Parts: sequence; C-alpha cells; structure tokens
Amino acid sequence: MNSQQDAEKHLASIQQDLIEMAHQVAQFEEMAILGEGNVSGQLDADRLLIKASGTQLGTLTTDQLVEVNSQVILKSLDGADTGDEGVESLLLESRANPDALKPSVETLFHSWLLELPGIHFVGHTHPICVNQLLCSPRAEDYAKRRLFPDQIVYCGQESVLIPYVDPGLTLARCIAQEVEAFRDRTGCIPKTILLENHGLIAIGGSAKQVEAALMMAEKAARVFVGATTAGGPIFMPVEQVERIGARSDEHYRQRMLETN
Repeated sequence: MNSQQDAEKHLASIQQDLIEMAHQVAQFEEMAILGEGNVSGQLDADRLLIKASGTQLGTLTTDQLVEVNSQVILKSLDGADTGDEGVESLLLESRANPDALKPSVETLFHSWLLELPGIHFVGHTHPICVNQLLCSPRAEDYAKRRLFPDQIVYCGQESVLIPYVDPGLTLARCIAQEVEAFRDRTGCIPKTILLENHGLIAIGGSAKQVEAALMMAEKAARVFVGATTAGGPIFMPVEQVERIGARSDEHYRQRMLETN
C-alpha cells in the first residue's frame, strides 16, 4: 500500500469514527438538537476534520465534515482581535477545499484542544441537564466535585469550568488559558470542559473515549439535579475520588471501551 492509499485509509477511518460518535450521541435528544454541537478529529499535525456549521449531529455525513488547516487557525489565537468578519474570513480561508462547507465557528477551540498531547478527538454538545447546572449557581460544584465512581473514570476527577464568554476567538483563548492553568495545577489534561450558560466539551485519544465522557457527564448532571430535589447531593470524599482516579482496574475499564 502506497502513501496515498495510507492517507485515504486514515481519512476514511477518522470520518467513520466521527460520524459514528455524532450519530450515537444524537440518539439522545437531551444531548443536542437542530444544529447544536460539533465533533472533530485530528488527521495529522496540520489538519483536522470538523462538523460544518449548521449541520446536525444525528444526520452528519462525510461531505459535512470539513478538512481544515489547523495551523492557520492556531496562528489567529496569538494575533489581534479581528471581529466577526475576520473570524468568518479565517474559517473560510482554513478550508483545504475552497468549495467545502463553512466549518463551525468553534473550530478555533477544537484546533487548540487537538494540539494537546494524546488528544485526537473532541466532542461538544449542549446537554439539557448539564446546562441546567451550568445555568445555575451550582455550576462550580458540578465541575469540581464528584458523585459516583463512573463519573470519575470517564469524566475525570474534576472538570475545567469556563465562565461565559463570546463564542469564537474569545472563547478559544479562554479555554486555552484555563486548560493550561488546570494542567499546571493538576499535572494532567482534563477529560471534560464545562462552558457556563453554553455546554459541554469532552476530549480524548479516541472517539469512544469522547463519546463515553459526553454521555457520562449528562448522566452525572441528571443524578445531581435529582439528588438536589431529595435534599442533596452528597459528594464523594476527595480521597476516594483520588483513589478511584488512580486505580489500575478503572484504567482497564477505560481501555475496554475500544473493544465494545
């Protein structure tokens, strides 16, 4: 098999992973409706695939996945503010195929997240129960504390919480700043990122890991909201959260995701 065939095979594999993830997540109406949410996958150090703006996760097709030059996007994060028109031009310029659909405005933060070590896929949804908490005074509790073991395994020992900021360049820069602060403090890359008054981001080395984190985060939010009505919630002790996060059998369960 020559290099071109290898590249085509790799492209097809990433496309399939993204479409399967999008369709699986979209089976649950509470995760995203209409054109909400997006998914992306890294092709190589300079290129990614991302859902086109306005398309739907539940009906996503290969021609609605746009190949983007991520380096063009990343340069903008260090540049001057360009306003909405500048971001629009940047998104169109970043397309590998000038006839392709316009990539999502959230391509900016997807590009940065896919540069993190070991991260090859990103998923972003607007789940109902997650957003109930992110639109409430309990957002920080939901981000920083844990309720049950599988939430720790699939969503991480805690999540990064991002205050509401304007989607686009401002949001991408804020995510980069807060994720780096999280890495400096904890020594690890977060699995989930929460956007106040907006939604949920999950990142991982595989589409299966991202899908699992998205689904488990919504389940955890449902448990949180339900426990609140019963006088809770009662959070797990920090030492138990750390213990579960480090257990080898839990890491094994994460790896088993890839075989299911």
